[in-house]
Amino acid sequence: MEKTGVKVRESTGYVVFKFVNTIIMLVVCAVTLYPFLYLVAQSFSSEEAIMLGKVSLLPVGFNIETYKSVLAKGDFIKCYGNTLVYAVLGTILSLVLSSCIAYPLSKKELKGQKVLTKFVIFTMYFAGGLIPNYVLMQRLHLINHVAGFLAPSLISTYYVILMKSFFSETPHELEEAGELDGLSPIGIFIRIVLPLSMPIIATMILFNAVGYWNNWYNAFLYLDKKNMWPVAYYLKTIISGASTSADPGEATAEKMQIAANIKSCSMVLMALPIICVYPFVSKYYVEGMMLGGVKE
Repeated sequence: MEKTGVKVRESTGYVVFKFVNTIIMLVVCAVTLYPFLYLVAQSFSSEEAIMLGKVSLLPVGFNIETYKSVLAKGDFIKCYGNTLVYAVLGTILSLVLSSCIAYPLSKKELKGQKVLTKFVIFTMYFAGGLIPNYVLMQRLHLINHVAGFLAPSLISTYYVILMKSFFSETPHELEEAGELDGLSPIGIFIRIVLPLSMPIIATMILFNAVGYWNNWYNAFLYLDKKNMWPVAYYLKTIISGASTSADPGEATAEKMQIAANIKSCSMVLMALPIICVYPFVSKYYVEGMMLGGVKE
């Protein structure tokens, strides 16, 4: 280690710390990566290799029959497109609504700010329940409607609290400067606060996008039409169908293959887009979680 051109000898304790820390991080990485690598290997392995337990980190008896069976279905592409629309639209709406709630609550000069904050937190612990929610959606005529899938997850109290904490850290002097320049409160929020809040915005985009991408429960409750299903619910129905049809006495070899590999194949197809997007927002995610979680 060098400092101002002078070599500083590392202490024995520091060397031991680095060694132990490196070992721990390698173990954590291995434990984290192994399940996913195993799923990928299993999704490309043969039925016989899976049944005999020969699959570990590399495919055994390589084949892509499961992927062909899933991707060959016309409904899969349609449901994948639905999921993309739901994720993009739901993320944008959720971000707009959550920020519109969080920003006013971050202002101590807001009349009743503490009471309103407690009211928002109250909704985190108490809800109407499944049946009242379904009846409400039915009365609003949102069954088999895009809004029926999006609405129940548009606002998360946890996300609102994170954004409120982050917004409260915005320098008040900058907002006062914007006010002196003639900006309205909305203008200050859009032109000053939001550009300074990219870490928490990126974090919320990631959270909401992943949430909508993996959401199958809302579709199970509120979407009866198959052409409106998200891909998560569509793959769930395939898994259920493959599991019930994979009777060795009746099922074909192809169905047996799907029954054995469908879960791993589905998980790979579901996780792949998120894995591709995450590296671009990871740095904002860490910063947003650290700053947004600071206690006031």
